[in-house]
Amino acid sequence: MSIETTVHENEVQESVQDTQLITADAAAKLIEEGALLIDVRSEGGRASTGAVPGAVVVNREHVEEDFSPESAHRLPQVTSTEQKIVVFCGSVNGSRPVAQKLQVLGYANAVHVDGGFPALRDAGVPTTGPTAPPVEAAPPAATTQASTESVASER
Repeated sequence: MSIETTVHENEVQESVQDTQLITADAAAKLIEEGALLIDVRSEGGRASTGAVPGAVVVNREHVEEDFSPESAHRLPQVTSTEQKIVVFCGSVNGSRPVAQKLQVLGYANAVHVDGGFPALRDAGVPTTGPTAPPVEAAPPAATTQASTESVASER
């Protein structure tokens, strides 16, 4: 068996095993039907790309604390382990581990979005932002000069 065949078989096997991965269109329908939407992106990720109004922001490191039925700190938006939950990140690499952890905690209807936030936006899910300018918006020297000119014009 060649290396290319092995790589292809591994990719197919991974996609077959990820039964929680859904398309952005399917996620949009679940959201419209009232599924709990969970955003596991960083604050910087949300600021630079935008947000989904109504999404609950969850730190990936606190999933058990935020969702465990026995947790005193369980999120108030979590009503039962039967609840439909849609998790998204910037890509499946961030959302997959959270969806898997939710499944382990008993949330059989937890899924995550193929393509993450960009795919949700492209599927027509309402979004806001970005709230922060892109990092590469202006070179540092131009920013310093513009700031100095702004301060001078305010005087």
